[in-house]
Amino acid sequence: MTSFVVEADGGSRGNPGPAGYGAVVKDASDGQVLAEIAEAIGTQTNNVAEYRGLIAGLRSLLAIAGDGAAVEVRMDSKLVIEQMAGRWKIKNEGLRPLATEAAGLARRLRVTWRWIPREKNKDADRLANEAMDAAAKGRPWRLAGASPTAPAGPAASGVSSGPATGSAPAGPAASGGPAAGFRETASWETASRETGSAGRPTASTIQDSLLDLIGEEETVAPAPYGPVSGTDPETTAATGSGVGTGWRPPTTVATSLLMLRHGETPFSAERRFSGVGDPELTSAGIAQAEAAAARLSRPPYGIQVVVSSPLKRARVTAEIVAARLGLEVEVEEGLREVDFGDWEGHTFTEIQRRWPDELAAWLADPSAAPPGGESFEVAARRVQTTGDRLVERYEGRAVLAVSHVTPIKMLLRFALEAPPSALYRMHLDLAALSLIEYYADGPAVVKAFNDTSHLR
Repeated sequence: MTSFVVEADGGSRGNPGPAGYGAVVKDASDGQVLAEIAEAIGTQTNNVAEYRGLIAGLRSLLAIAGDGAAVEVRMDSKLVIEQMAGRWKIKNEGLRPLATEAAGLARRLRVTWRWIPREKNKDADRLANEAMDAAAKGRPWRLAGASPTAPAGPAASGVSSGPATGSAPAGPAASGGPAAGFRETASWETASRETGSAGRPTASTIQDSLLDLIGEEETVAPAPYGPVSGTDPETTAATGSGVGTGWRPPTTVATSLLMLRHGETPFSAERRFSGVGDPELTSAGIAQAEAAAARLSRPPYGIQVVVSSPLKRARVTAEIVAARLGLEVEVEEGLREVDFGDWEGHTFTEIQRRWPDELAAWLADPSAAPPGGESFEVAARRVQTTGDRLVERYEGRAVLAVSHVTPIKMLLRFALEAPPSALYRMHLDLAALSLIEYYADGPAVVKAFNDTSHLR
């Protein structure tokens, strides 16, 4: 059964000329709009704009529903639909890279391709025309009625009527207010986590960038990193031997905090809010923990202490690693995930429908908490206090902390002295390793982030 509908369109005033695209993601069961995306793309052809609209729509759906979702893609472009369905050849070399990108996204979904007449593609056509109007004026597309000072992001009404997928606004520290619209860039993995000056995080940002919702995706770091790899000729291993942070060595020994996200659970596989609930690791999650244990048990890591969140998914991951290292696990309450209260176990779409006002407040204000849950503001104080305590207690030692998406990102943010919006510019995979080194005579240094090379 089809679960979603993507409608996309694009156009150009002059072909080539001022161009733009629009796309809409809908729930197939009731037609509810889940996301609206548009962009003014300067001077392009009709076909380029149409493909760009398709790509934006597919990306938005993947951000909302994840891999494997069933979708009917509807466009009034016969060319794009027939080429994507494999019935027409792609003769225009300029379209081939776009078609390849669209096909790659489509392979992650269960797609039915359907041509529709223009009069049945009104939503996407409207967005594309708004974007073309903006392109003709040399301006970014803005949602009709949006404040001219609003950031590039989803519509202000997106939380109640369907969040737009696109550039993430300034996250928990944002002041809210109407947003202007998604501006796609060449690298959507970056664009979907961008922040504006004063908006709210989108559905895709919350799901893919902040919460414990990501399932099976594995990314591979390009190379081992800094102190734990021993590959940097300017430094030595982070096992109490004084690791360099640049061109000169430090004057004191670093305290190394390796942070490991727990393995997969049923909630992360199904992209559900997973806070203080206690799901077990799946068999895949156990395998991920064992892979991390095998890596961390080899030189040059030299881990001396293992601490863990009290939640089962983190604790079991930590115990698997600690057993390989011959160490005991010390439970640290401050490393637990944020409490999502009544939202625990629900998907973003379910929360959007059942608690639209509460969700809007939570996305706009770090002091706002989910019903019965914990705010990011409170969680940040807890995590920062915990991090300071660990660094003080284990000064000069190598510590492995097994935790969750939010605490790990918060510790990284504090080390970088970055604003709360930085949380939405980070992505953490399951069983990923990150590293911060703390120096008594200088600032903390982030030496690695989201390394999953042990999962290859």
